[in-house]
Amino acid sequence: MSVNSDNEKGPGMVVDDNGLKADEARLNNERWGDNVLSPAMTTPIWRLYIEKYNDPMIRVLLVAAALSLCLALAKGDYLEVVGIFIAIFLATTIGFLFERDAARRFKLLSDMDDNQEVKVVRDGRVTTIARRGVTVGDVVVLDTGDEVPADGVLISATGMLVDESALTGETATHKGMGGAEGGAHDEEWQTTYGPQQMMRSSLVIEGHGRMRVTAIGDHTEIGKLAKQATEMTGVKTPLDRQLNRLAKLISRVGGAVAVSAFAVFLIHDIVNNPLWHGDDWMGMAEVVLNYLMMAVTLIVMAVPEGLPMAVTLALALNMRRMVMADILVRKLHACETMGAVTVICTDKTGTLTENRMRVAEVMMMVNGGATVNTDRLMEAIAINSTAELDGERTVGNPTEGAMLLWMREQGADYKGLRDAAVIVERTPFSTERKWMETVADSAGVRHRYVKGAPDVLIDRFALVVDDKVLSGLDDFQRRALRTMAVMADGELLAVFGISDPLRAEVPEAMGMCDSARIKVKIVTGDNRLTAMEIARRIGGGRAIEEGEAISGTDFENLSDGEAMGMVDGLRVMFRARPADKQRLVRLLQERGEVVAVTGDGTNDAPALHYAHVGLSLGAGTAVAKNASDMTLMDNSFAGVVRAVVWGRSLYKNIRRFLLFQLTVNVAALFLVLGGALAGTQLPLTITQMLWVNLIMDAFAAMALASLPPEEEVLNEPPRRQEDPIINRGMWMRIVGGGLLMGGALLLVLLFMERRGGVGVRELTVFFTMFVMMQWWNLFNAKTFASSRGVFSGLREDRGLLLVMAMILVGQWVIVSFGGRMFRTVPLDGMTWAFIVVVTSPILLLGIKKKC
Repeated sequence: MSVNSDNEKGPGMVVDDNGLKADEARLNNERWGDNVLSPAMTTPIWRLYIEKYNDPMIRVLLVAAALSLCLALAKGDYLEVVGIFIAIFLATTIGFLFERDAARRFKLLSDMDDNQEVKVVRDGRVTTIARRGVTVGDVVVLDTGDEVPADGVLISATGMLVDESALTGETATHKGMGGAEGGAHDEEWQTTYGPQQMMRSSLVIEGHGRMRVTAIGDHTEIGKLAKQATEMTGVKTPLDRQLNRLAKLISRVGGAVAVSAFAVFLIHDIVNNPLWHGDDWMGMAEVVLNYLMMAVTLIVMAVPEGLPMAVTLALALNMRRMVMADILVRKLHACETMGAVTVICTDKTGTLTENRMRVAEVMMMVNGGATVNTDRLMEAIAINSTAELDGERTVGNPTEGAMLLWMREQGADYKGLRDAAVIVERTPFSTERKWMETVADSAGVRHRYVKGAPDVLIDRFALVVDDKVLSGLDDFQRRALRTMAVMADGELLAVFGISDPLRAEVPEAMGMCDSARIKVKIVTGDNRLTAMEIARRIGGGRAIEEGEAISGTDFENLSDGEAMGMVDGLRVMFRARPADKQRLVRLLQERGEVVAVTGDGTNDAPALHYAHVGLSLGAGTAVAKNASDMTLMDNSFAGVVRAVVWGRSLYKNIRRFLLFQLTVNVAALFLVLGGALAGTQLPLTITQMLWVNLIMDAFAAMALASLPPEEEVLNEPPRRQEDPIINRGMWMRIVGGGLLMGGALLLVLLFMERRGGVGVRELTVFFTMFVMMQWWNLFNAKTFASSRGVFSGLREDRGLLLVMAMILVGQWVIVSFGGRMFRTVPLDGMTWAFIVVVTSPILLLGIKKKC
């Protein structure tokens, strides 16, 4: 394959390597707009709202309520039926608003992709701008791992291999100046869009080059296709499926109780009510409809339709908090899976270290008694690199950037040296090779420049180095310096020791992983001594012991059985290649571990994709980001620990919601069924039960999903994925608490009947006691599986306090002004105080916290 170098131009092409000027870019932005794709056609909001009424139970309830309204209008007494419609409307509307808010948050996350940085040439220098700011005429700099931000035409290319699968399904397409060189008829250049055409959303797998932007946004090929796309919906996470199975079980139990209650109440009414011995058919129909609505309402209460809302709200709030903490969630399942992670395989550079490369020391070679020529070294560094400097900032490879900064400190002009050379051939650096080579003509002479890992170059080129050099290399590595050797025409010129400081927060984060029973394994391409020194520093000073470290080559030579026996105790894998990393992940998964992997390079993509949770770095390549589930925008390992905290807290908050809702379900079903068997009248009206259902679903979901993450979850072991979301202890607490509340309320009802009959005031007190029990029980749910007390941390639980205040105010309004619609009468202050106090012992249910 032959391609033009960065210094060659195709015939007939007018190319300005200086790119657009600032005012030209501004004018083009005004003319063409932002480089963003218009969102796909979405379902109108009014239709989404109407779909909320498609639930079978809501439909049955609406039909029954409509029939009741007809009968009520004939009698002139329709207030309660109107209340039923209002309650249905409120419950459905609030649920809809919560889900729309969550969807809006998810859309904001997807919009962040348009702010990813892109390298462009502006005013003659390479800089970075947001992808949305790329405009027609821009010169975009493309390197291995970059995503092409717009459609364009290559103006230079070296060894480019592009993944165009997003458009054509082709995963490896050769790109370059093939057509300009007369090679357009070669088979390798026969591509769908032509060898010089670069299409938005393609990924650069190998090589580098520059392209002139010809189309942006909706005018790109992918933009035209996107207009025909439809909105993606219905993504199910493992937790969703687990909750759906639970919801079906609860619905069947609730349905059985509701049918039983309908039959018992109706038979009791037929036996004891003289109405059934006359010919008042309207009255009989009204009674049947009332009991039917009661049964349907019981099913509505029993069906935990708030579960999807709780999960959606919890995910939305967690994702928003993660974004604020520089963690971009790309796939929903990652939020919950992070809570079950048992092993983290992390790379070193940029994750454990700051990725702020600076040359700490240079070991110049002495050949024939003379130190190597400095000008020759400067030329080798400048020509055999592709990074650029934008002030003190590196655009491109940070290791190359450190060496270019060192050159500038020595007074050398890397751009002048680079521009004066003509690139003949270039072999880009790769994780497998660990070296880069450039053949170039400089001052009329052809030179071969190589740079890479010193130990690799010494072996590959059979270099003869003295003990002083080897001792210097060991010293660099023991100081955790990255080493880089530079060669020219087969001669070793110098070895650079490049520092990359350890992130200050990493040792503490490692300690948190220990507390959380999460094993951390460093998988790096660095040499043995550097990798082991970093592991010692982050491990509290504990040295690496026998069997805790292995090279990628030695790991490859182990059989699966041998490797399986040592991966559990492994702490460091050095000189690791992508295949080694992926194999390590696979073996850990076969051991039953839940594995998270961090990575930033194109070659990390297989391991990121293979892991349970892949975490790319914000400074990583587009290929790595697309293969990952989360992106650490600050590139820090501490972000991984934060994601674990939120994952565990998310799962715990969902369990809290289940505890609360199912306890109310058991209490309500027992109360109604127990009342039916005891021969009492229906203790709660349909409108009252719908209000309780609103508390259980919308308000409780909002309150418990808003609880902030708790650092104390790191003191617990990871949950096992096969564990049921409701374990035996939790079931006992749900059933026991529900029966206790239902039984206590049933005794209150029977006491009222025997004391002097049950009137509207007594039923109002009863209804309020039921609601206040659930109000207090929210505190119990808040402290479930926590070491915190019932009233501790309320300052941070502002969302919970707001919801509880809304419930209290709502109950007071219903009691004071509900009248016949809610079958209530106003209660005085003393009665309210009595109810609040007498229901507060429900807090005792929360004494046992761990389940």
